[in-house]
Amino acid sequence: MSAVPIHIMEVSPRDLVESAQADFEGPLTGYAAGLLGGDWERARDVVQDTFIKLHRQDPEMIRGKLKSWLYTVCRNRSIDVLRKENPMLSSSGEAFENMDDTSPDPSYAMQQKERHQEVMRFLERLPENQREVIRLKFQGDLSYKEIAEVTGLSVSNVGFLIHTGIKRLRTLMGVELD
Repeated sequence: MSAVPIHIMEVSPRDLVESAQADFEGPLTGYAAGLLGGDWERARDVVQDTFIKLHRQDPEMIRGKLKSWLYTVCRNRSIDVLRKENPMLSSSGEAFENMDDTSPDPSYAMQQKERHQEVMRFLERLPENQREVIRLKFQGDLSYKEIAEVTGLSVSNVGFLIHTGIKRLRTLMGVELD
């Protein structure tokens, strides 16, 4: 019988949730807001539900895959909210706003925001599966493997969708490809 490391046994659900909130609450809220059409209030509710579910989860069951577990639960909860509130709503929407208020140059911040909005308009023209994996990669900072776990796709399919989605975005935006 192999011994379980002491530090694993000492992790309480409360400690796990507090640590996860510190690391993932902001990114998860942004991800959920993107799925919920930019509705930050519903996104915060979804993330709160995600952390409640985490509190009830056995820490040992998610060891080593907390990030992908959180994004999977958040994604599924967002989809449930959309289906419940309005089956006609798309599961995609505006991405989260630039939350960095420390930018010293307001004109630069405005340019960045306008550029971000432009990218998001073009992103909306991609198929839903490409939009989702691109958001998970660049907003959620998930690895291909973690994205595969969240979406149920293969890692190679995730890579293909990201590659073709970015290539299509570049074409739509008129960016020269090397």
